[in-house]
Amino acid sequence: MRRRLTSAIIVLAVAGCGADVPVTHTARTTPGPVAVRETPYPDLTCGDRHVTLAHVPSGLTHGPAFDRIKSLTRELHVRGRSWRGGGEHLLVGVVCGVRSAETFAGLVARAGLGAYEGRPALRWRTRGDMRNFMWLERPGVAVYVAATPGLAHEVQDVADGIALDG
Repeated sequence: MRRRLTSAIIVLAVAGCGADVPVTHTARTTPGPVAVRETPYPDLTCGDRHVTLAHVPSGLTHGPAFDRIKSLTRELHVRGRSWRGGGEHLLVGVVCGVRSAETFAGLVARAGLGAYEGRPALRWRTRGDMRNFMWLERPGVAVYVAATPGLAHEVQDVADGIALDG
C-alpha cells in the first residue's frame, strides 16, 4: 500500500509541476558565464552514457574528482568532477543505477521534488549552504549539479548545458 501511495504522490507532484519548476534568477555579482567548447568527460559515465558539458562559469579551474554524494540514502555508483575558484565550488556528476522515478524520489531525505524538462528532479541544501540539484535523465542515469551560494545562480545554466550521449 505504501509503495502505491508513494507512486501516486510522485506522479501527482511531477504532473502538477508542469514542464519545468520555475527558477528565479538573481542579478549577477560575479563575471558573466563563459561558454566553453563542448567538452566530453569520459570519466563521467554510466556505462556508455558520457556527459558533455557546454557551460562552466568563468574564473573556475578543475578541482578533484569525487565518487560520493553524502546526501544519498542509498549507496550508488557516483562519478563526478569539481571546479573551484574565488572561494566558490561547482560539482557536476552522474549517479548510476537509479531505475525508476519512485526510487529516485527517495534518494535524498528532505529534498524538494519537482521536474526539470519533464523529468523528476530533486533540490536540496547541505552544509555550507551548498545548493544541490539532481534529475533523472533516463532510467539508470541521474545527473547531479551542486554549487556554493556565490554560484547558485549558475546552476540552471550549467544544467541546461549538460547532455548525455549514447
